[in-house]
This record gives sequence, C-alpha cells and structure tokens, in this order.
Amino acid sequence: MGTQAMEAQAMIAAEPRPRTLIADDQPDVLEALRLLLKGAGFSTEAVTSPAAALDALRRESFDLLLMDLNYARDTTSGYEGLNLLARVRELDSELPVVVMTAWGSVDIAIEALRGGVTDFILKPWENDQLIAMLRRHIKKGRAARDSQKLSAQRQQELSDARAIQERLIPDSIPQLEGYTIAAAWEPARTVGGDYYDVLSFDSDTIAMCIGDVSGKGMPAALLMSNVQAAFRALATRNELPAGICARLNSAVASSTRQDRFISFFYCVLEGRSGRLAYANAGHNPPVLIRANGSVERLECGGSVLGPFEVASYEQCETVIRSGDRLLMFTDGVTEACAPGGEEFGEERLIKLAVENRVMDAAGLRGAIIDSLRGFTFGSFGDDVTLIVLSAGL
Repeated sequence: MGTQAMEAQAMIAAEPRPRTLIADDQPDVLEALRLLLKGAGFSTEAVTSPAAALDALRRESFDLLLMDLNYARDTTSGYEGLNLLARVRELDSELPVVVMTAWGSVDIAIEALRGGVTDFILKPWENDQLIAMLRRHIKKGRAARDSQKLSAQRQQELSDARAIQERLIPDSIPQLEGYTIAAAWEPARTVGGDYYDVLSFDSDTIAMCIGDVSGKGMPAALLMSNVQAAFRALATRNELPAGICARLNSAVASSTRQDRFISFFYCVLEGRSGRLAYANAGHNPPVLIRANGSVERLECGGSVLGPFEVASYEQCETVIRSGDRLLMFTDGVTEACAPGGEEFGEERLIKLAVENRVMDAAGLRGAIIDSLRGFTFGSFGDDVTLIVLSAGL
C-alpha cells in the first residue's frame, strides 16, 4: 500500500464511526440496511416505529437519521413520517435526515422539505449511491455541529469578556464638592475598545481619564484592558498628567502592534481652586463650555500611545469656574451616523452642550445620549463613551 493511501486510511480510522439511526417498519429493509452500513464502517441502531425513533434520539446522539415516511398504521399518505420529522426537528434542529420512499410524490416531497428533510432516496436504493449520500450529509452535519459548538463557545467567551470589562469600568463615580460628574459607556459590540476612569486622590483632588483603542471587538478590548491595568498602577497624586502619558505610552508600546494605537486624555482637578492640569495623547480634544457659552478645546499634549516606545507630552492648565461644563468623549460620539450617512459631528455636540449648559452633569449627559440615539435611530456604529463634569450651578 502506498504512503498516501496509508495516510488516507489512517485519517478515516481516526474519525469516529458514523452513528446512524434507521427507522423503518419492514424487517427485511432494516436488516439489509444494517448489513450494508456495517460493511461501510457505520455504527447503526434500528427501530420500527416513530415512537421508538424518538426514544432513541432522546437517549443517544446520532450523526444521521435514515427514515421511512410510511409505517404500519399508514402506508400511503406519509403522515406518520411527516409527524416524526416535525418531532425530530423539535429535538434536534441540526440532525441530517434522509428520507426513504418507494414512490415519487411531489406533494409529499415538498411537505418533507418544508419540514426540514435533508435529502431523499428511492427504494430500492443503489448501495454505492446511498453510502455516498449518507457520508456526504454526515460530514456536513458534523461540520455544522462543530461550527455551532464553536459559535456557542465564542459567545460564552464574549459574555465572560463583557462581564470582566464591565468590572473595569467604574460602577460608581467619585464626586467632588462643588462639582458633579456623570458618564456613559456603550460598546457597539459585546466588548469594546473605549475606556474611562475617575479616581479620587483626596477630598479636594480628582483625576479623570478617557481612552479609545483603534479597532473594535475583542482585540481592542484586550488592548484596552492592558491600558486600564497600567493606568491604575501608574496614577498617583504626585504623578503629573504629562508624566502619566509618557509612562503609560512606554508600558503599552511593547504590547501594541504598529497598526494599533490608543488615544488618551488625562486630567487632574483641584476642587477649591478649580485648577485643571491635563495632557492629551492624540485624543478628541475635550470641550470646556464656559458659563457664558464660549468654548475652549483641551488639545495640548502629544501623539497617541503605542506606536513609539519613547514619547514626550506637553502639559497644560486651565481653570474650571462655576457654571462651566467639561465634556470628554470618544470619536464614537462625534462620528455616529444617521441612516443617511451624516455624522453627528463635533459642531452639533457643542451646540447641544451650549444650549443645555445650565443642566448638571447627569442632565447634560442624558440630553447628549438621547440626542445621539435619536440621530442614529439607536444604532451606534462605534463604541460611545462620554464624561460630563459640571461646576457649581
């Protein structure tokens, strides 16, 4: 025997034997099929009634059901077989079912197809044709089941990842006397690449950050979890925003592919003075809405995190006064699209914030998210994250 033939035989031997359930009320038919399938390497179980077939399917797992449409109680209409088929599909929607029939009826074939039959074969059958048909459908059925298992496993993994990611997002936001802070975080998929955090260093000092990983889904979520872990390890009262960005960049650069990057904004607010120190690592510039309606963008900083192991960042300061509102957001907010393709845009966001600047943080956050939902008809194409800080009345 040649090497290729031996390898092919070894592959066949390594596969589990096809397990087939045969349902027919004629003993001679059952015996002939059992002998044929045994010789072809199949493992079989034979039953003579629909009730016995259902019992077998409840009890064990099969790769295929080979069944007759007519049984002892009804030999012409196919009613028993169609009823059995419906019950089988309730038990197992993916099981390949091949129907045997001794006559060709278009109506009954259509009914069986509607009921979920996989294929037909006429009695008397041609042995090689029958074996080839069964092997083909068993192979497809196994592939479909494997795909279904992988899909279910993948969905469970995503659900677990979502639960982990939700624990990384603050479940309650520290507040500072004289200010209110509110946030929204909505991944476009099960998991996402947006992140925000709010830390209280002492009774008069609070820190806030917001970030966005390029890309979506699990890869973005995994990278953002690294950012979150590094940020939590680095952020202290004495570490300035520019230093945080530089050290965070070094921490994540080694684990970031060249086609991936993270935009990040970090600020520290002293409550009594209103002094806000910040550094922007390539993120959408937060918008400071003054009480009089004027607008200031917090752009100062440097490049995005990740592409270069060494990067320096500029640090700037501003002062938050009573009546001011600060918006920090990811591009999922401004780039959210209406059904026609129009983007929500920064101009619309700023106009909305200016018009509603008398609202506190929670009210303004709600107004923005509600407007965003109405604009997109509730379909966000990207992760949406928003932090709103309001100062005084």
